[in-house]
Amino acid sequence: MAGSSKFQHSEMDHKALLQSDALYQYILETSVYPREPEAMKELREFLNMLLKLINAKNTMEIGVYTGYSLLATALALPHDGKILAMDINRENYEIGLPLIEKAGSLIRLILEREKYHGSFDFVFVDADKNNYINYHKRLIDLVKVGGLIGYDNTLWNGSVTVPADTPMAQYIRNSRGFVIELNSALAVDPRIEICMLPVGDGVTLCRRIS
Repeated sequence: MAGSSKFQHSEMDHKALLQSDALYQYILETSVYPREPEAMKELREFLNMLLKLINAKNTMEIGVYTGYSLLATALALPHDGKILAMDINRENYEIGLPLIEKAGSLIRLILEREKYHGSFDFVFVDADKNNYINYHKRLIDLVKVGGLIGYDNTLWNGSVTVPADTPMAQYIRNSRGFVIELNSALAVDPRIEICMLPVGDGVTLCRRIS
């Protein structure tokens, strides 16, 4: 479901229910982490380290889905960190279409307010692949110089390197061209430095340099 929200990260989020950080960590280590798929573990650890390295405080996430990467981001932020998060309902396209447009309107609204230009330290995108290139055109103005934009699934199940007539699931085929388009555009964008990492299904980091 589309929408937006600000997430104020604080230890009090779990202390409201638990008595200590140790108890919270115990729950993670005994029930969450042992069942965590390796690809998701890699993504969580990667995001945690990355956000701490760049001292990120003001972040945005486009495409929340189950909230996994959102939680990983929140846990890595300092107490005064914030996340602006947006998502769409992909399971019910006809119902979700107006919400997709609303999410697009939100980004446009943020762009119209110059005070937000260059205000984000980090943006993570894991949303509708057919709009990846459109997201990039808008987000580049919102992230600060030296800040990062991360695009998830840029290897798209390895389909980006195989012939177009290779047998593959329909959802992979449907978005393959859009992912390839994004990768090609990022490679020649003079405003960014890029690094594609084999984490999960591929994560491309774009560091804004101008």
